[in-house]
Amino acid sequence: MAMLNCYRACKINSLHRIFMTQSSGDRKESPHEVTIQPQGSPAEQFAPLTSVFRRRLLTGIGSASLVALGANFAGITSFLLGSSPETGRNLKLDVLYPIGGYSRCIETNEGFEFIYPASWVGDQTLLYRAAGKAEFERSLDPPPLNNVTPIDRRRKNINEPVVAFGPPGSSGELNVSVIVSPVPLDFSIEAFGGPNEVGEAVVRTITGSSRPDVRGKLIESALREDLQRNVKYYELEFRIESPSFRRHNIAVCCASRGRLFTLNAQAPESAWPEVKSDLHKIADSFSLTS
Repeated sequence: MAMLNCYRACKINSLHRIFMTQSSGDRKESPHEVTIQPQGSPAEQFAPLTSVFRRRLLTGIGSASLVALGANFAGITSFLLGSSPETGRNLKLDVLYPIGGYSRCIETNEGFEFIYPASWVGDQTLLYRAAGKAEFERSLDPPPLNNVTPIDRRRKNINEPVVAFGPPGSSGELNVSVIVSPVPLDFSIEAFGGPNEVGEAVVRTITGSSRPDVRGKLIESALREDLQRNVKYYELEFRIESPSFRRHNIAVCCASRGRLFTLNAQAPESAWPEVKSDLHKIADSFSLTS
């Protein structure tokens, strides 16, 4: 009986100690000791633990949020950036994460940029060529004496696009591409006249160099200016038709420092109503960066 009473007294007067540890990656925190007095209700006994649980829960949620933002997990980053699209685009974040359904292409070598639908992919031929050029530039062999790479030799055709994007698995009729051509330093698009005259000249050039059964019609022309860089962008909308196809185009032309830049966004006439908004956004976003 004395032993039993002693056991009960010891049980009542003893303190319960709980040790808690937290693992965060490879770093472990030192154990936290929480002492609980047995008297009182269960809620009172575990009250000291609530602050510990709350702090660790918030820390875990915050860390998970940073990981999700960094990896665009489930489109979280794109969703958040979409709430303030202009800010995200001004910061060029759409190069990494789509904003409002559009990604950004920045061509640093040629010095231009534009946005395009995030679901579109790059032209595979151009991607392979870019990979080959990068591999050549990484080579340890000395460069050729004439300073011309095999890539440059293959790109003698000035009508070859620098970049091109389109829907995956499509026929290529719906796409956007940019061509950069060398021109004299004193070349000026304004010499052809205003936007309408420039548009008519472009359409005549396209139809005149093709078969007689190819016809073209200028639908709309506009001019926008970048006063900071002193660049004028001629935006032209036109239609090209033949017995075998009917195509709707939006082109943007500008010239700067001995180079003529031409962005062309095209679609089959039958698909124009569905993609009209996308192609106009592409054209309006095209600008030189250097």
